[in-house]
Amino acid sequence: MHYNKNHILFDTIILTPDDIDLSQSPLKNPGEETSVMGVFNPGMARLPNGNIILMCRVAEALKSPVKNHLVQALRWDEKKGITIDSYPVEEVDISDPRHIILKKYAPTLVLALTSLSWLLPVELDKTGKHIVHLHYEHAIAPENTREEYGIEDARISVIEGKYYMTACTVSSERHGTTLFSSKDGISYQREGLILDHQNKDMLLFEGKIHEQYYALTRPLGLLYFAVPPHSQFAPGPGINLAVSPDLIHWKPVDKPFIRQWNHGGEILKLGGGVQPIKTENGWLVLFHGVKKNDKIGIYSTYRALLDTNNPEKIIAIDTHHPVLCADPSLTESIKHQQYLEDVVFTTGIVKGDNCYIVASGELDLCVRISHLKKEFLESKA
Repeated sequence: MHYNKNHILFDTIILTPDDIDLSQSPLKNPGEETSVMGVFNPGMARLPNGNIILMCRVAEALKSPVKNHLVQALRWDEKKGITIDSYPVEEVDISDPRHIILKKYAPTLVLALTSLSWLLPVELDKTGKHIVHLHYEHAIAPENTREEYGIEDARISVIEGKYYMTACTVSSERHGTTLFSSKDGISYQREGLILDHQNKDMLLFEGKIHEQYYALTRPLGLLYFAVPPHSQFAPGPGINLAVSPDLIHWKPVDKPFIRQWNHGGEILKLGGGVQPIKTENGWLVLFHGVKKNDKIGIYSTYRALLDTNNPEKIIAIDTHHPVLCADPSLTESIKHQQYLEDVVFTTGIVKGDNCYIVASGELDLCVRISHLKKEFLESKA
């Protein structure tokens, strides 16, 4: 991996867990004291006033998750609202701070989450360098059984003047994608579930192509089949394309799209990052690639350009030179809150003055804003 910072014009952490006022949390009081495990992975768009909106994921967790030999976690319940589930310590695996593995279902992997996520609109100035306002009054919290384990990782696309937001909704029913819409970019309404079980990182192209809507998707699973001998690709999750006439009904494109290349297992999995936006050289796509490193892996951001009129055609793609890598120097002041390392997850982009402004989740802990050189991201090389 060859990574340098010559294309980065500005780089900072804009929002941390300490910036969140839980007295204004939409989860209300579950009966136990809570804390912010992370505020990260924000959707991003320009507002009508020129400012930037971030739709940030707030992962709220119990401050004391282990009590009387029980592991406790928050969940939204249809009858009770926010409730607390308890699991005997000896019946679960909590080696990963983000989730609880229920041993009794092994070898099937069944999880509960250590936090319950909701979405907070955070308004920045036109440059993305300063926070203007945190819109707690427009926060989006779980309110149905499809969202019992939270609402995660929003992505925002502006299409013909209207804001459309996709988010992962997590439950025992399914792990799917829900669509939200907005006229002002701050207050959103639900449009319903649009992708079913185990499909994450759905990104709507910012504009129609031949009167059709396009999206990047990433179907997941615990089972993958071997590729043919000597294939240029490796098995595992990748990024696919889907087409829709109305943003509600989606058909996957028949051919696979961005797959892991067989570079000696260098990148183990791929997933969509920011909403594809149109540039002079084609559709700009930033996506994440994960390299092996203990359990979680090393998450970095990469780039691709797609043909303007035929997004199935990849003009340029670079999985050797990351656009962004995790930067420990940015999070030194909040290192005491850190529970992961080597993770940057880029989830939003807007055009700035002679640059692109991108938003990322850093370490599943905080929000990072970076200004990147326009010519670097749009390069066909």
